Parts: sequence; C-alpha cells; structure tokens
Amino acid sequence: MLILSKIAGVFPRSPKSNVHGFLRSSSVGPGTLFPHKLVLGIETSCDDTAAAVVDDAGHVLGEAMHSQTEVHLKTGGIVPPVAQQLHRENIQRIVEETLSASSISPRDLSAIATTVKPGLALSLGVGLSFSLQLVNQFKKPFIPIHHMEAHALTIRLTNKVEFPFLVLLISGGHCLLALVRGVSDFLLLGKSLDIAPGDMLDKVARRLSLIKHPECSTMSGGKAIEHLAKQGNRFHFTINPPMQNVKNCDFSFTGLQHVIDRLIKHKEKEEGVEKGQILSSAADIAAAVQHTTACHLAKRTHRAILFCKQKNLLSPADAVLVS
Repeated sequence: MLILSKIAGVFPRSPKSNVHGFLRSSSVGPGTLFPHKLVLGIETSCDDTAAAVVDDAGHVLGEAMHSQTEVHLKTGGIVPPVAQQLHRENIQRIVEETLSASSISPRDLSAIATTVKPGLALSLGVGLSFSLQLVNQFKKPFIPIHHMEAHALTIRLTNKVEFPFLVLLISGGHCLLALVRGVSDFLLLGKSLDIAPGDMLDKVARRLSLIKHPECSTMSGGKAIEHLAKQGNRFHFTINPPMQNVKNCDFSFTGLQHVIDRLIKHKEKEEGVEKGQILSSAADIAAAVQHTTACHLAKRTHRAILFCKQKNLLSPADAVLVS
C-alpha cells in the first residue's frame, strides 16, 4: 500500500506485495483473450465519481466520470454528506459504463485499485465499500491507492520520464514538492503549512462573490479567478509572495488570503460597495492573486531544484519539464 508518511519527510516503501510484484506476476497465459493485466481503478476521494480500466502498458481501455460541480456550486462549496450521497447514486453506473467502454467483464480483471486516502472520508468510504463488494464477488486482488502518490506517477503513463524526478502537486486540498525516486520511493521536500492554493483561490472567489458575476456563474472558484485574471491587470495591486525569507521548500497560503481579504474590504469601502456585490476591480484583484500565487509556487520549486542539484539528487543530463 502506498501511504504518505505524515511524520517523516519521506514517503515509505511499499510492502513486499507491491504493485510492481503484482504486475510482474503472470496469471493470464498466452493465447487468452486478454494477454495483458487489466486493472479497474475507482476514484471517489472528493466530488467526482470516476473509474477506468488500464492495462499493464498504461493504456486506458475505457473510462467514465460523473461530476458534482454543478450541485456544489449552488452551496458555495463541497458539502461532504451531499458528495457522499451523489457518489452512492452514481458509482455503479460509472463502473458499468467503464467496463462496457472497455468491452470486458469484471471476471476479465486482474485486480481492482481504489483510492483510500487522502480525501473526504465520506466520499472515500463509498468507493472503498463498492470496490470491496466487487473484490469479494469476483475474487480479485485489491490494490489500495494513495492518490497523491498516484498523481505523482501518472506522468509516466503519458511521457517518458525516468526516475528520479521532481514533482509539484497542487490542488484544492494539497500542495507538496517531492522527489520521486521510484514507484513507492518518495522524498518529501516541501508542503503547505496551512491551506492548499486551490482552497485559498476558492475562498477569494467567494469573498469576491464571483458566483454572481455573469461570466462566472457556472464556474468553480479557482476557474472563475483564472477567467477574470485574463481580463485584469496584475500590476494594479502589489501583493508580495509569502515566505520570501524562509529558507526551505514549504508553502503558506493563509497569510496571502488574509492580505487579499483586507484588500477587498478596502476596495469595497473605496467604491461604496456592500459585501456580496461585485467590485469594479474584481478582475485586477483576480489577476494579482493568481500572479502572486504562481510566483510563490515558482520560487519554492526553484529552491527545491537548487537543493536537488546541490545534493546530486537529480540527473543533470536529459532534463525535461512536463506540466
């Protein structure tokens, strides 16, 4: 099982019965209908119900997804019990659509892999419960997945990236820098000390009441910020990136959020606008926020690159950047 260590700065190695061992083993003989290993992956860590069938060469044979975005936009954020219920209502259909698109039956599967952490406990429970039912019914091996480690490794399915490599993972719930030395060998170099950048952008979008903006009414907070930022002037407001004098690779976004909150409050008073109404400077604020966030991420990543170079942790040859 791939589990991110919360105590040390290292992702621990997998136990002996790891994914590599499973993929190297052979339970499907030559000449059979499906000569490759086929794994059904199920993901319910947050607000998307998703599944896919992947072979041992990394080819996606079929996939399906149900998004809850439209529902959660109406409540201004994800409500865990609501997300749980929507997962329950859709997971069977999504898995059936995935298997149908793959033209296989559950009996053809070599294993079932499911996100078990991190994420919303109520959402994770739906995927885990459904997966274990399939495992018991069809007598298949179960592979529990740490989805941040999975994110880090996914790039190897689409690009020729050799170990070791540096990865920056940012989302609404996570922010970390890690050196990936192998499938289950990670060195954690930096993480957010408070909230994730996506969470901060969602909070800023709610504070700016962007859900009321005619161009952003169907967008998530981060997407609304990005959309308006294209129309704004990032130089109109000066917002300094956090932790400029801190000599490590960690991140922080709470302080940045407070600075932006004060800026919005000042502009509301200046424009004579009540809280909850759209500021005329909303696009400029969005542009400044996005620029400052990107600068913070870039500077901490640069520190990680310098650290890896100093410690000879990365190969200097054949450097490649994939985003």
